[in-house]
Amino acid sequence: MNTAPLQGIKVIDFTNVQSGPSCTQLLAWLGAEVIKIERPGTGDATRNELQFDPDCPSYYFLQLNSDKKSLALDAATPDGKEILTKLIEQADVFIENLHPGAMDKLGFSWENVHKINPRCIYATIKGFPVSSRFADLKAYEPVAQVTAGAASTTGWWEGPDNVPTQSGAALGDSNTGMHCTIGILAALMKRQHTGEGSFVYQSMHNACLNLCRIKTRDQLTLDRIGYLTQFPQYPNEKFADYVPRSGNQEGSGVLGWTYKCKGWETDPNAYAYVILQRGAKDFEKACQAMGFQDWLANPDFNTADARDRHKQEIYARVQQFCIDKDKFEVVKALAPYGVPAAPVLSTKEIMNDQSLYDGNTLVKIDQGGKIGEFVTVGVPFTISDFQPTYGPCPALGGNTDEVLTALGYTTDQIASFKANGTTAPVQK
Repeated sequence: MNTAPLQGIKVIDFTNVQSGPSCTQLLAWLGAEVIKIERPGTGDATRNELQFDPDCPSYYFLQLNSDKKSLALDAATPDGKEILTKLIEQADVFIENLHPGAMDKLGFSWENVHKINPRCIYATIKGFPVSSRFADLKAYEPVAQVTAGAASTTGWWEGPDNVPTQSGAALGDSNTGMHCTIGILAALMKRQHTGEGSFVYQSMHNACLNLCRIKTRDQLTLDRIGYLTQFPQYPNEKFADYVPRSGNQEGSGVLGWTYKCKGWETDPNAYAYVILQRGAKDFEKACQAMGFQDWLANPDFNTADARDRHKQEIYARVQQFCIDKDKFEVVKALAPYGVPAAPVLSTKEIMNDQSLYDGNTLVKIDQGGKIGEFVTVGVPFTISDFQPTYGPCPALGGNTDEVLTALGYTTDQIASFKANGTTAPVQK
């Protein structure tokens, strides 16, 4: 029995690079038929970006385009416009992430697509909200992060490294794809009630800002009282009128920090993250775990508010506890007492963790040929009666004949499309 949630849904994927393809790949893994439109001869920009072999598509492309069909198509030619129109007539979702105005110029704006197929959901990914003063900027991952408050609140607050720092997580790209997926799924549900497709507009800026929600919380608090008790700057430093960078503090009211562990001199990831919770019983357990029972009678440490005022002393003593243990030993010592703690894991450690190859977290895809097997991140949630399957990525234009035949084109017509530059580069 096919239990794929999106079985029977057809998606026309007019996206490239990361934000759009991450969205459409998830739709494909959930069972949708995704037809990826690629420029003849070149394809998605990531096919040839950061390649490990000049004869193979890059891992960048491979990790974002599994289980799709590739249609080589120049939608600017008369035949290309006709083919895309026929695809849209049959589609449930049309998604694009070209620069602002590009689809309008091509003749496939939301208004035009809605006329072609009123049931088709039109999703677009852009850098900024239409209302933004930056709406015309070309958006990349760091552009979204620096304009959404992520970079200004990330990094160290003092010293030579006191600079706005972007996150290693793709807050502007894959995160945007996830947000756009939510919008598309909501629009599909809405269509069940109205019978009509909707326009889904997702900006990279707003997706990134959504993950900076707690920083807007901090700004509200700062505006109200002038300081932030959970930040390491409190109580010894004066706060400006904006949320500052705060190093590795946890972000809420608990005392969380990253501590050096045995081997840190040679291993840049020999660290553990340890959190001291605010509750009295939780703090008592943590003191028992680390042998800090003297804190329980010390007014500088035995209340949460007092600990906020003496962060640096707390950081220093917990550091002494961690320094002679490796990061896994720290976690083993603290976990039985209910102390939130975890090792800092490198990408190598994560990808070598066989427990994560559970069918969803990390998955291996057999691309075949010279590439063979590669690892990627699977569907990030589980559904009780559905297990995704993870197939290979398409060759550039590898499904062109199949898609065109399904649209009713003859062998001669398909040959003419190749000859006139609609589905293949014009031979000179």
